[in-house]
Amino acid sequence: MNAVNYPLLMRIDSPGDLRLLSPKLLEQVASELRSYLIDTVSQNGGHFAAGLGAVELAVALHYVYQTPHDRLLWDVGHQAYPHKVLTGRRERLSGIKLRGGLAPFPARYESEYDAFGVGHSSTSLSAALGMAIAAARTATARRIVAVIGDGAMSAGIAFEALNHIGSMDLDILVVLNDNDMSISEATGAFSNYLARLLSGERETARVRTLFDDMGLNYAGPVDGHDVGGLVATLKNLRETRGPQLLHVVTTKGKGYGPAEADPITWHGPGPFDARTGVAIKENSAGPTYTQVFAQSLIDCAQRDERVVAITPAMREGSGLVEFSRRFPLRYFDVGIAEQHALTVAAGMACDGLKPVVAIYSTFLQRAYDQLIHDVALQNLPVVFAIDRAGLVGGDGATHQGSFDLTYQRCIPNLVIMAPADENECRQMLHTALCCDRPAAVRYPRGTGPGVPIESHLSIYSIGKAELRRAGRGTAILAFGSMVSACQALVEAHDMTLVNMRFVKPLDEEIVLTLAANHDALVTVEENAIAGGAGSAINEVLLAAGVQMPVLNCGIPDRFIEHGARNDCLRDAGLDREGLERRITRWCQAGARSARSRPPRTLHVIGRQISS
Repeated sequence: MNAVNYPLLMRIDSPGDLRLLSPKLLEQVASELRSYLIDTVSQNGGHFAAGLGAVELAVALHYVYQTPHDRLLWDVGHQAYPHKVLTGRRERLSGIKLRGGLAPFPARYESEYDAFGVGHSSTSLSAALGMAIAAARTATARRIVAVIGDGAMSAGIAFEALNHIGSMDLDILVVLNDNDMSISEATGAFSNYLARLLSGERETARVRTLFDDMGLNYAGPVDGHDVGGLVATLKNLRETRGPQLLHVVTTKGKGYGPAEADPITWHGPGPFDARTGVAIKENSAGPTYTQVFAQSLIDCAQRDERVVAITPAMREGSGLVEFSRRFPLRYFDVGIAEQHALTVAAGMACDGLKPVVAIYSTFLQRAYDQLIHDVALQNLPVVFAIDRAGLVGGDGATHQGSFDLTYQRCIPNLVIMAPADENECRQMLHTALCCDRPAAVRYPRGTGPGVPIESHLSIYSIGKAELRRAGRGTAILAFGSMVSACQALVEAHDMTLVNMRFVKPLDEEIVLTLAANHDALVTVEENAIAGGAGSAINEVLLAAGVQMPVLNCGIPDRFIEHGARNDCLRDAGLDREGLERRITRWCQAGARSARSRPPRTLHVIGRQISS
């Protein structure tokens, strides 16, 4: 950063510095801040368009409110980059999402100005109410502000919080940042309602009634890019008692032509040329698992008109763009409403459709009751295409898919599959659609090992593993992405390798056969060790009365922070080098009972393998 391009921004190391400036200079501050975001994010990528749209709002809020004493919450954190720059993290912004760099979203451990950690959307109103209650109970003179996007307002928890806020006589300001977008276009009746407000109909009275009747004093709509007007409005609201709602209208991608024209593409770009807007692309190593799922779902839908797709506001991320174009009447974006997504899928399954819920592992957590009560309990044939299962990288701890095997494995009736490669991902989706019961296919972010994808669709035998290599002494039972990670290890040390394929039902036959013919077993999964697939292996051995050394490898009992996906795998000890180091040291330390045996023939799943 230099004083020529950013003469005012260089002087702002905290909101206190911002408040020393004349109000007349705030427009220049906003202009410099927007330029700085463009220049900086272009270097390594990051969340982009949402932050550009919230520049003036961030400047005005920090100018009027006495942060960090006054609490300021951002929902969701995609729009918080300007906030980070204004709160002492300007020089570190270029490393955001990178290992050791700034967190991708507001994080309490990172700054006192980050009043509440976020990553998943729609939590701000509930948290803000809790803070307002705490302020009242401790007689602390404090204002609480929650900035929530119109997309985040589509979640049920947001309306649950509004319902509660309206019944409490507390000083809370809800800033509704309305840019008519989620990551994709905003959907649903509430979005249409806000759009009518901004149209020629000007149905202000109706919207006022909606919020006023819920107990919040509605103000707006106001121009979210008029920093002077925002400051004046916020000063008035700061002195107003009780719950308030300010409706602010912004443009996602404001100030950068390509992002304004295509805010979906520019939601979270990789590195790009700031001058031309041309993306700096890395060479592709083949199709991603998301792309394999996307094409396979289209192929399945062409074969069976009962197949429908559901997404909770993640059309692009889950690979459903082309499906939505090809089958618009069979595609349903329910908004940021994971609970609703699962229950509407259950209703579809009740009456003969074959719903596929395309959802990130981390977001499926938000609908756990529906997974159990509405789907599994009724044994309904809903398919869960669980993307970003395992470690996702730059989006960090809030988005790592560390827990889905653990929280699903205990649910009756549910089939859980983990593909070892791209072709298995395709065939498992087809298998899930044909098994007539709840079924989940969980696959990681990024590309696979490069296995050719077969055009035909086949059905796997439920609960049957695949022996990849017969070795001696130690057998590795690997799940999903970890199969290829262990390939070089087993070849170098003459170990047995099994692609388990199914986490539930587990192939108990092969587990017990391997236990009888090996000195030790190692389980490897890209999921939390606690309660995961390795725990399932342990349970089988325990139930059969088998006592032998077993090493469970997986994600350790801590949250893995942001960085490149390879960095996260390394941190968890699940990269190839880390796995080889841990497993070989465990073997060498005598954790297994080494004994030599002559060659023998093992009978595994109907085949003879020399050992």
